[in-house]
Amino acid sequence: MIERFLVQTDFKSQDDFIHNLQFRIPETFNFAYDVMDVWAEERPDKPALLWTDDDGRCMRFTFRDLKEQTDRTAAYFMQLGIGHGDMVMLILKRRYEFWLSVLALHKIGAVAIPATHMLTAHDIVYRNNRAGVKAIVCVGEEYVVSQVKAAMADSPTVETLISVGPSHAVGFHDWHNEWNDVRDFVRPEHVNDNDDTMLMYFTSGTSGEPKMVAHDYLYALGHLTTGVFWHNLSEDSIHLTVADTGWGKAVWGKLYGQWFAGAAVFVFDHEKFTADKLLRQIEKYRITSFCAPPTVYRFMIHEDFSKYDLSSLRYCCTAGEALNPAVYDKFFSLTGIRLMEGFGQTETTMTLGTMPWTEPKPGSMGLPNPQYDIDLIKPDGTQCEDGEKGEIVIRTANGKPVGLFKEYFRDEELTEKVWHDGIYHTGDVAWRDEDGYYWFVGRIDDVIKSSGYRIGPFEVESALMTHPAVVECAITGVPDDIRGMVVKATVVLKDTWKQKAGDELVKELQNHVKHETAPYKYPRIIEFVDELPKTISGKIRRVEIRARDNK
Repeated sequence: MIERFLVQTDFKSQDDFIHNLQFRIPETFNFAYDVMDVWAEERPDKPALLWTDDDGRCMRFTFRDLKEQTDRTAAYFMQLGIGHGDMVMLILKRRYEFWLSVLALHKIGAVAIPATHMLTAHDIVYRNNRAGVKAIVCVGEEYVVSQVKAAMADSPTVETLISVGPSHAVGFHDWHNEWNDVRDFVRPEHVNDNDDTMLMYFTSGTSGEPKMVAHDYLYALGHLTTGVFWHNLSEDSIHLTVADTGWGKAVWGKLYGQWFAGAAVFVFDHEKFTADKLLRQIEKYRITSFCAPPTVYRFMIHEDFSKYDLSSLRYCCTAGEALNPAVYDKFFSLTGIRLMEGFGQTETTMTLGTMPWTEPKPGSMGLPNPQYDIDLIKPDGTQCEDGEKGEIVIRTANGKPVGLFKEYFRDEELTEKVWHDGIYHTGDVAWRDEDGYYWFVGRIDDVIKSSGYRIGPFEVESALMTHPAVVECAITGVPDDIRGMVVKATVVLKDTWKQKAGDELVKELQNHVKHETAPYKYPRIIEFVDELPKTISGKIRRVEIRARDNK
């Protein structure tokens, strides 16, 4: 498959990758037709999607199954009046209908807008009106249905509501009652151009109102490197990425790149995450490849791994936020598997990563993906030397890379703010070592300036994470009359340490940080909490902690 889209398909080293990664870009590319339907023709009986849920139900889809069912779904959507360019919001949790819907929308040239099931009516109204949503496909669960209904009075663009169950809702089309009776699918004469909008995400950013990140049809092609190389997948792989479908990481790890590789995508449709439940699925379904944000690994390493047979697991990756080296070390000691870190944004595919041919450095995001022209710059726009902190940027003077977003939809001013003069500004601060590896410092807004020092929250968080009492922590700055800002740690303790929360433990943690990193970085304030505020994607919302502290 990948030889259709890459000049060279096998790489032995980072140098080989840098000099020889070159895409073959079709004049018109559509992932549903040019990848999925081709697999259905060439390997019709090859397992493509394995879905299971909390109740033990299991459904298996071959590439032939997906071809037939996405054709039928596309015909169903067209019968309901959905066509080229129409905006369709998908609130489908981890239901298998999400994959059928996304591919069907690609087949008719409509725009898929994945969204989380946690949205309130107010959130839904905002999204409907900002994007001009025409149809909503959602799970038929009481909370979701009630919020969608409550949003309709203030959502004039929405014409069609579709429920996939489990229960039928008044005012919604019943997918499973109507789906089997639709007419045969006829491919539209013109589906898309490469620069048409294919997918749009409302970002779950750590600050501000959600932005509408619009991706073109080549975005899917950009994820070839994500699945084939970073995840190191093949046709024999069974891959599990932990991600809700309302988050961009779902298409990073549960769709495009994995199916370029011909791997089987494993989906565990669960209501409440527990590390034990996840490890049982890996054991039962013989998962070979796994990817999750650091938060998941932080909880996994506190389980008794001797209770599970994880012998099928061969390769593990992590992304979403920076990985604490202590978590890497513990997971490696438990499994013998190295965690391969990657970095990117909702606006990109993987831009930095640890590839199979490179040696991981625990805590590093890895090396630049040559798909992008990555650089590190100072506030004055000059390039950083090795060891200097600066903003990660993507240079676009020679053209938009495959995988980079089109724009912030209907917001030219915001697009221009982050992408101008041939440079896309990620807003993430890092430094580069002498081997070319990038090390995360924090978001520009998260960097703490205290007594003349610039302190990255991740540096202090990593130091705290090496203390046996700490499960998770977040570092923020608190205004101070003398130092400008002081470092504050908001800490979640292990259950066995919670009764020790108090002044003595505060001093112990402070001294621990002074020992693990430069003493000036230690947290002068420590607060113990039961949980940290997070986005749906699992990222810590430091902005929420700062807002609470500044009241």
